[in-house]
Amino acid sequence: MAKQKKAHARQTRRDARESARDNSRLVASLDRSLPTPPVPARQAPVKPLTNGQRAYDAAFKTSDIIYGVGPAGTGKTWFAIQRAAEELKSGKINKIYVTRPAVEVGEGMGFLPGELDEKFAPYLIPVKEAFVEALGSGFYEYCLKSGKIEPIPLAFIRGRTLKDAWVIADEMQNATKAEFKAFLTRIGKNAKFVINGDTSQVDDGVLSGLKDAIDRTRNLDSVSVIEFSRDEIVRSGLCQQIVEVYERS
Repeated sequence: MAKQKKAHARQTRRDARESARDNSRLVASLDRSLPTPPVPARQAPVKPLTNGQRAYDAAFKTSDIIYGVGPAGTGKTWFAIQRAAEELKSGKINKIYVTRPAVEVGEGMGFLPGELDEKFAPYLIPVKEAFVEALGSGFYEYCLKSGKIEPIPLAFIRGRTLKDAWVIADEMQNATKAEFKAFLTRIGKNAKFVINGDTSQVDDGVLSGLKDAIDRTRNLDSVSVIEFSRDEIVRSGLCQQIVEVYERS
């Protein structure tokens, strides 16, 4: 009887693992499996909408490392991608890197099937819409395939020199002090690092290095720190209200 219970428990665990693998495969392939009509690139010029975005935009012109810190919905990542795409299309840079800490709940990135770019694909879903809006779906896919846009997990950046590029580092409140040191020392010639984060959204179990990095580098030449306020949330009025109720606790 006991052996039967153990065998049943083992089979249940195997079934659960297989179901998780199937779900992971679905997430990793979702971006490519659904046919969608071509999306043209945005034609209207991108203009800053808030004081924070105006300061952010000015910092892009004067600084090599720009921190965008503040609540979700203020346009930190979207605006950075629009400006990076403009630089790529004009030929001023050769590449856009996109990175973020690979902080997961449950199974890690190694559990996902496929090559590294496939494993990292689910982490890029939040930024795809901004790239497609800036470049159009056809040119965006070309940039991915040709390596002009390269997603790279933060943990795999060590040892590389990132040059002639914009580097969009998102959700960096979940990067540790050691990861920040390894990341910031990758900056090469004609590179611009845009580092975005929200210190109120650090994931459980993470000892954030974002504030430490800002404190260490903010007085260096060519470093700017732009702080967005709750009042500058442009995503929606409801998003602003949700941020407000969470900030009260």
